[in-house]
Amino acid sequence: MEFDFSQMAAGDRYKLMSASVTPRPIAWVTTRSAAGAANAAPFSFFNMVAADPPLLTIGFLRQADGRHKDTPANILETKEFVVNLVSEDDAEAMNFTCIDAPPGFDEAAHAALSLAPSSVVAPDRIATAPVSMECRLYQAIEAGQSTIVLGEVVRFHIQDRFIDVDRLYVDTMAMGLIARMHGAWYSRSDTSFQLARPRYADWLAEKNDD
Repeated sequence: MEFDFSQMAAGDRYKLMSASVTPRPIAWVTTRSAAGAANAAPFSFFNMVAADPPLLTIGFLRQADGRHKDTPANILETKEFVVNLVSEDDAEAMNFTCIDAPPGFDEAAHAALSLAPSSVVAPDRIATAPVSMECRLYQAIEAGQSTIVLGEVVRFHIQDRFIDVDRLYVDTMAMGLIARMHGAWYSRSDTSFQLARPRYADWLAEKNDD
């Protein structure tokens, strides 16, 4: 089946893409407005896109009336935010923070999140998150009804039990991260398989031995 996206409604394009491009990591973003109001919300249009500089990207859809949601509004206003990764232990709390509450609602407080001060940005980080990344706004791109944010990671927090500091080895599976599938579905990271990256020299040697 082929779909001409230029002839489809945005909601239908979203439905097809979000149900196909999965699993997607979840950015559990904490922000603070210039007036000091805290906000926490999860977003799955998210990934790492560069290491030098260390950049994350998050895509935010606008409200039906064209307004920014609290998270992108705070990022654009203050240029600071924290991306927290989500373990399965935090799944229920994360899900609560995507509640369709009015602007100014403190999701973190009502979800009883345990917060910890950040080192160099104003928004708190989520203390139970396996990883938290303090970010400053690197670039914002307005694209139709979406705002795409590039954030530069300026501090990286990881719980001690998940890292061998000497080797910088992260026990990724032990973090129990969850990812967004589609609709109300999420996936676990407890099933995986390995594929070693091929080396051209090895491939060539095997080919010559045939």
